[in-house]
Amino acid sequence: MNKIIFPILVALFALVSCQQQKEGSPLARVGDDILYEKDLAGLLPPNTEPLDSIVWVRNYTHNWIKTKLLLNKAMQNLDPKDINFEQQLEKYRNSLISYTYETELIHQQMDTTVSDSAIQKYYNSHQKDFVLLKNIVRAMYVVIENNKSLEKHFVHLFKLPDSIMMDSLQYNCKEYSANYFLDTTVWLPFDEVTKTIPLKTYNKELFLKNNKFVKVKDKYYVYLINFVDFKIKNDFSPLELEQNNIRNIIINSRKMDFIKVLHEKIYQEAARKNEFEIYTYDK
Repeated sequence: MNKIIFPILVALFALVSCQQQKEGSPLARVGDDILYEKDLAGLLPPNTEPLDSIVWVRNYTHNWIKTKLLLNKAMQNLDPKDINFEQQLEKYRNSLISYTYETELIHQQMDTTVSDSAIQKYYNSHQKDFVLLKNIVRAMYVVIENNKSLEKHFVHLFKLPDSIMMDSLQYNCKEYSANYFLDTTVWLPFDEVTKTIPLKTYNKELFLKNNKFVKVKDKYYVYLINFVDFKIKNDFSPLELEQNNIRNIIINSRKMDFIKVLHEKIYQEAARKNEFEIYTYDK
């Protein structure tokens, strides 16, 4: 063998061997594209059993081949102008970088604390934006076995003064009820309540206006429900339901203002430093 060629071949072999050690063994090839072991680094779910790992790698490899084949087929058959995404990708990249920078500055500099008074003020001035689409109630209910003595006992508990009633119900519900809900600070959709309490009503709004305590029976259970408050569909949604929504609205409004000021500040600073020029021309 030529004395000059031999060292070149040795160098090439060493280069290929080094590349293989770096990339790992090849797993599959489609055209000029090769899938190496290194390409799977970090993708395999942690704590995967050896046998499951083999199955996962095989499935990943087959999916990679199918994806590459489809991509190659598309490249062969589509018009070049239809697959020129450089401008879109550049626009997306720029948007992603700008968004990341804006988000980091918002996290570092913007005040995200929203006071209760600010929420109340927004609610009062935007009530028309918070209209209910369904009937809602604040209520407590108990489901017990259809037993006369048990029924009498719980009906009595519901008639106690509020402070005594709540403590008594909490204790007795844990012992004797099949189901119960006692948190009267929470607004519930009336239709959701009727899925638990089989209330028969043809006019839900009229029913809520005319009933405070209701008892319903079937073959197996007695259902007791006490309505503390209600809001009719198309009425204004209560502030308690809208607090988180209003807080997000206020914060998002601050973000928009913050970003607007940020853009203007960067522009004015660059203008002072002559970091850009605007060229005018006549056609």
